[in-house]
Amino acid sequence: MKALRNYLDKIKPNFEEGGKYHAFRSVFEGFETFLFVPNATSKTGTHIHDAIDSKRIMSFVVIALMPALLFGMYNVGYQHYHAVGVEGSFIEMFAYGFLAVLPKIIVSYVVGLGIEFIVAQWKKEEIQEGFLVTGMLIPMIVPVDCPLWMLAIATAFSVIFCKEVFGGTGMNIFNPALITRAFLFFAYPTKMSGDIVWVSGNSIFGLGKTVDGLTAATPLGVAKVAECPAFSWDMVTGLIPGSIGETSVIAIAIGAVILLWSGVASWKTMLSVFVGGAVMGWVFNQWGPDTAVAHMPWYEHLCLGGFCFGAVFMATDPVTSSRTENGKFVYGFLIGAMAIIIRVLNPGYPEGMMLAILLMNIFAPLIDYVVVQNNISRRAKRAMSNN
Repeated sequence: MKALRNYLDKIKPNFEEGGKYHAFRSVFEGFETFLFVPNATSKTGTHIHDAIDSKRIMSFVVIALMPALLFGMYNVGYQHYHAVGVEGSFIEMFAYGFLAVLPKIIVSYVVGLGIEFIVAQWKKEEIQEGFLVTGMLIPMIVPVDCPLWMLAIATAFSVIFCKEVFGGTGMNIFNPALITRAFLFFAYPTKMSGDIVWVSGNSIFGLGKTVDGLTAATPLGVAKVAECPAFSWDMVTGLIPGSIGETSVIAIAIGAVILLWSGVASWKTMLSVFVGGAVMGWVFNQWGPDTAVAHMPWYEHLCLGGFCFGAVFMATDPVTSSRTENGKFVYGFLIGAMAIIIRVLNPGYPEGMMLAILLMNIFAPLIDYVVVQNNISRRAKRAMSNN
């Protein structure tokens, strides 16, 4: 690492003002601060100094995403081999899934980071690090058969209209990854729903077999049109059709432990989402409409679809979620409850987590405002009583 540090120090003058490559200063600073903790310090004002900067926080989130991503790659291969009726080894299934998912990761980062690099150069600012996480989240919440050109368009839309027009990382009011999924869902609904998008039917570099007309419904999709699926441990392990990174409760739980241990995510928000979903699922079990999805046990609601993934990685986004401690309880509970309400009462949309989180992104500032005003009023009354 010392040799790398010396090399960066040696070429750094070329990227500073007046240097040969000064036009790419923000690009150089982006890579430098990703590799090493910035050595710049505050000159005035009161500041809290910490060795953990935002890039390190983003790195923890990426690490937490790895179990779900790696399992998702295996599950892509497992679902393909299972659907076409061909035996395959663990390595073959994982390799198939890896080759199917890798292009989506590359497209996500190339498009998203490319736009952020261009904007940083244009504005002569540092490259913002928020897309380190967003670029990984986007491929994990889309179906495996989502075309790459659609993913590129949706990613560009999200970065430009969800982040940059608001001022960049830390200024956006909506979760960029969910905006990408929402754009795909409403612009290209046939590629984001139904029974034909969740299992890859194509051979990839000689792995697997190409099959036409392959269909495989998700358990939530079955519950919407047929009957409530019986609970199985596949719903927990994740060996079911679904978005790439959203199926395995175990892998997501490992990521949750990493986020909570590192202090990156709030347990209050995370726990409240599950409580809200469980309560609303139980309410519909008791007094809901006579439909299969309404009679689905509350614990199945929590295991299926993107509920766990959204609760752990999306609802806890520090930028778009509630920031007051009491507000986190309200924010999370409403997300969980709204997700189940959308699932049960919207016949055309089997999932509800995406819309629930985006809706509560809008209300997060209001929740914080109410909490703060209540605190002010309570302290004012206490001060008056003491006088």
